[in-house]
Amino acid sequence: MERTYTRPWRGSASKHSDNSSVGSVPSGLRLGGWWDKFLIRMIFAVAAVAACFHFHPFGLTPLVAAAGGLLLSGAIFLIENRLQRASLRRIIGAAVGMTLGILGAYLMGLVFTRTSIPEGSRSFLGVALLLVMTYIGLVLGANKGDMLNFGGVFGSERSADRSPKIFDTSVIIDGRVADVCEAHFLEGALVLPQFVLRELQLVADSADGLKRQRGRRGLEVLQRIQKMPHLDVQIVDDDFPQIAEVDLKLIELAKRYDAEIVTNDYNLNKVATLQGIEVLNVNQLANALKPVVLPGEAMRVFILREGKEHNQGVAYLDDGTMVVVDNGRRAINKTIDITVTSVHQTTAGKMIFGRFDDRAETARQAPPAGAEAAAVRPAGEAQSGGRLPRSIVPEPNRS
Repeated sequence: MERTYTRPWRGSASKHSDNSSVGSVPSGLRLGGWWDKFLIRMIFAVAAVAACFHFHPFGLTPLVAAAGGLLLSGAIFLIENRLQRASLRRIIGAAVGMTLGILGAYLMGLVFTRTSIPEGSRSFLGVALLLVMTYIGLVLGANKGDMLNFGGVFGSERSADRSPKIFDTSVIIDGRVADVCEAHFLEGALVLPQFVLRELQLVADSADGLKRQRGRRGLEVLQRIQKMPHLDVQIVDDDFPQIAEVDLKLIELAKRYDAEIVTNDYNLNKVATLQGIEVLNVNQLANALKPVVLPGEAMRVFILREGKEHNQGVAYLDDGTMVVVDNGRRAINKTIDITVTSVHQTTAGKMIFGRFDDRAETARQAPPAGAEAAAVRPAGEAQSGGRLPRSIVPEPNRS
């Protein structure tokens, strides 16, 4: 039974209807989706090939001209793909620079016409100057385009130097990324692909109560992030139907947008790093922010359970760091002072090893020897050492 999926990150609560999805359009058939782009590109490529086949310029045969038209359309598609990643400032800067370069080449070509340079050499110099000036203007205009400011027209546009961030399902369900964003450690464009949202919806609709609670928590985290004014949350429809794994889809999407992946998945972190993708791991950030503990320092911990080795106890700090305490088995469910012996960094986090001196603890808690001797004194010593205490009950034979 299908369910109608609404977008909870737009500020409304998650709504699910048990009726069939009437009027819902698949993501691939929406206006402006990948199917529309593919259709438009196919029409353009066919038109280019037909035009080159009909006119066959430069004296080429119709088949060779048609092949050239196909190569030209492919080059235009590559340029379009690159331009989609550029900011509006860079595009306008490149257009202005290219126009100025062409104008400069034209003016310099007028100078060449008044010289005695042969016609063939003058034509070569004119074409070469046009190419050089156009290229220089295009490159300089694109590089200096970020300096343009037209009265706040680009005020809402993020700087091109900030790579967009892509969230995966695990880091959304974890929830700590919302606190990181609220502390302004993450800024700019945050990309949320539709396939991640679909996976999050499946978790929220799970029959398992724990999974359902985690999925709903992830939706609440998205609502919280979407309301932050310094973030630009973008929902993208890009999908890769030929790829089944969500992690591999995230990697391909990061390559397409030249973006960074925000996750706490260890395996995704390793695979993305091997493929040259920048990864921001929330677990690594949490480990980096943990307090530094040096061997020899004293700390107070609560022994929660016994350890794997003999006479060991296990405690946890507030940030979740495990503390293994030698001689701590006797102090289970107690708060004790220990001495740090070593600190080990593992892939799962940091582990602290310490030692509990139970003899010093026993000596500190024991009462003084003199007080114990005075409290426990033999009866014979008390009778021989002094006068017996007077009875407060009157004797019957005394008047």
